[in-house]
Amino acid sequence: MSESYFQEAARSPQTPEDLSLRPPGFEDFHGQEKVTERLMLMVAAAQKREDVLEHVLLSGPPGLGKTTLANIVAAAVGTTLHTTSGPQIEKAGDLAGILTNLQRGDLLFIDEIHRLHPAIEEYLYPAMEDFRLDIIIDSGPSARSIQLQLPKFTLVGATTRSGMLTSPLRSRFGLINRLDYYTKEQLAFIIRRSAEILGLEITEEGALTIASRSRGTPRIANNLLRWVRDYVQIRSDGTITGSTAEAALEMIEIDEDGLDEMDKRILEAMIYKFAGGPVGLSSLAVAIGEDASTLEEVHEPFLIMQGLVKRTPRGRVALPTAYAKIGATLPPETGGQQSLL
Repeated sequence: MSESYFQEAARSPQTPEDLSLRPPGFEDFHGQEKVTERLMLMVAAAQKREDVLEHVLLSGPPGLGKTTLANIVAAAVGTTLHTTSGPQIEKAGDLAGILTNLQRGDLLFIDEIHRLHPAIEEYLYPAMEDFRLDIIIDSGPSARSIQLQLPKFTLVGATTRSGMLTSPLRSRFGLINRLDYYTKEQLAFIIRRSAEILGLEITEEGALTIASRSRGTPRIANNLLRWVRDYVQIRSDGTITGSTAEAALEMIEIDEDGLDEMDKRILEAMIYKFAGGPVGLSSLAVAIGEDASTLEEVHEPFLIMQGLVKRTPRGRVALPTAYAKIGATLPPETGGQQSLL
């Protein structure tokens, strides 16, 4: 496989089926209890005051439900959700066109908000605080500023890299929430719900087998469920059991810990080519033939979370569990060195 399954899943566009699996309301959204409790309270308070919601920032790795929560909040408030993304807003006129089309109480959802151009952010500040838009028309001596009043709206920003947000932008959000990875039990619940929507028969063991290999991410869990569905429809009787789910996932080289072929190539390169590290990100990317940003954003977080890889000031280091994972012998001096890093 030239591209890892999880890399492809993270990049794949959403289909109508994806949308059908999304929970329509808070009562159907499983997991992220602290975040949903805060949002529900915020919605209830705003409705009691007959006011507009404060601006909300949702951060966390991709696939955890940021867009879904934005849709749920809009449905709970009973207003329209306008969706865009940071890279799509290229100039001030694009932002002005979006903001002037909003009605009072509408939700503007900006995905990957950390990728907004700094100049666009400057226009966004007064829009968020004072609900006005200051636009400069023409240039040079004939330049003049026009102020447009905007209806009171709610900005819901989503980011996978909250550290890249500027402090002025972050400080203008009334509520900041971070979404965390899901537990295996939470994912199994989501998988059973998705299976019911898709009209599939699945056992508890089958749901747990898929959940344990889903990297704590509902989007990946649903993608794996669709693959297992295809497998059992052709190779089995259509029922997803623990054994059929395991066979289906082994076919796309995803092991019992959720590691795919690219993850294992990373570990093998670190151990066999760089003696376990430390190794720099760019050197490792060249060794496995992968883009450095993809390595850092898609694969590395999971490997670190699983205790297989460690970041140090000198570079990435393969931990003893990585040696055990690929069946390599741990050098005597490696354990002592890594304990000091």
